[in-house]
Amino acid sequence: MVTVTENAASALRDMLEAKNASPDKMGLRLLVEKGGCAGMSYAMKIDAPSVTDQVVERDGVSFFVDPESLEYLDDSEVDYVDALNDSGFKINNPNAARSCGCGTSFEPASAEKAPEYDPSMDGEVCGGEGTDLERDA
Repeated sequence: MVTVTENAASALRDMLEAKNASPDKMGLRLLVEKGGCAGMSYAMKIDAPSVTDQVVERDGVSFFVDPESLEYLDDSEVDYVDALNDSGFKINNPNAARSCGCGTSFEPASAEKAPEYDPSMDGEVCGGEGTDLERDA
């Protein structure tokens, strides 16, 4: 199960209002795709739910996770950070063995590897620019 913070729900509500999207029909899709500086990367987009999605509702807005992405995101927390040097949706993922500093790329955990931040993964591929959704907001 994915959990969502109050900050993330509030940020999504504001984003949907800015895009004139109905929270009854649209929400934030969380995806895991191959790529990034660690092998897997997070992606997010405003989307409608699919019948196979896990739907997490919080404070009147919804977050959607497809079954394939849920394998990597189970027990994760979605937060929204608004800081001077880094703003946007962040995924706190206990299933990541290593994560880059920008938080958009990770290596899935295995039984023999404990989760950690690895500065050597911070590179041109990840770039610290966040998701397309964050840049477009």
